[in-house]
Amino acid sequence: MATSEEFRPHRVVVLALDGLLPFELGIPHRIFTRARDEHGRALYEVLTCSVRPPGPVVTDADFSVHVPHGPEALATADTVIVPASYELGPEYDEGRLTPGLAAALARIRPGTRLASICTGVYVLAAAGYLDGRPATTHWADADRFQRMFPAIRVDPDVLFIDDGDVLTSAGVAAGLDLCLHIVRRDHGAAVANEVARRTVVPPHRDGGQAQYIHRPVPDPQLATTKAARAWALARLHEPIQLRDLAARESMSVRTFTRRFREEVGVSPGQWLTQQRVELARRLLESTDLPIDHVARDCGFGTAQSMRQHLQQNLGVTPTAYRRTFRATARA
Repeated sequence: MATSEEFRPHRVVVLALDGLLPFELGIPHRIFTRARDEHGRALYEVLTCSVRPPGPVVTDADFSVHVPHGPEALATADTVIVPASYELGPEYDEGRLTPGLAAALARIRPGTRLASICTGVYVLAAAGYLDGRPATTHWADADRFQRMFPAIRVDPDVLFIDDGDVLTSAGVAAGLDLCLHIVRRDHGAAVANEVARRTVVPPHRDGGQAQYIHRPVPDPQLATTKAARAWALARLHEPIQLRDLAARESMSVRTFTRRFREEVGVSPGQWLTQQRVELARRLLESTDLPIDHVARDCGFGTAQSMRQHLQQNLGVTPTAYRRTFRATARA
């Protein structure tokens, strides 16, 4: 077990390229610097570097930002994140790296985790990190990206893709989802949820959720499904039928289902499963309840049912999840 003297935060290095989008640049700093352990220690250290010596980097807005580190910082990273930018200029369209960028990326140590936000994925693709792997980017850029990099399996419909040591996300706010997912993967749902609360963003949007849903904004004068969702969250341990949710809002099942999708983006059944999985994660991390008790308290009924849902949504069994994150919490 690591002592306080041995504790070292995970180092995230954000690569700021000319033409960067300021919003995306700020996402890793906002999310990772707010992740703390139970002793209040910062779990991550975030540095920003460019491909040049320290100095100004041009943004796509009417201002520049001063970047305090040069490319040598990439050699010290545990995770490297590339936000969206237009630095590649004419060579961007040809899928090639500029010499300065190629030299900077060559400093990254083998085994370093890599991630991109929005069109930052072009940098990872041009460097060859994504060949033969799944990846995503902003839905409006997906077709062009696939044409430029046919060796990559592009999925234009998801918020982010976790392929182990390489993660990619869709545009803008999906970068928040990706960074929260990394915190959750590293330190569990409790830490990630606290970061989300402090940032005032949803604690969890599954990576497979559609990144672009073409639907009108609901009329605020119409009845909503908010009360039904609050009612369900207080009763996840109970069987909840679609007709029960619709009855809370005095709607027909058909009207309720349509309205729910308009407001939440997924079906009532999918949403209930997401909430039960999230509750299961919290209980597995924070309690020593037997697996079958956790399954009962989350509304899955049986341990086998919960195992299937966690395997499908998280890729691990309840026992493996608890072993990982209870050990992290105790450490």
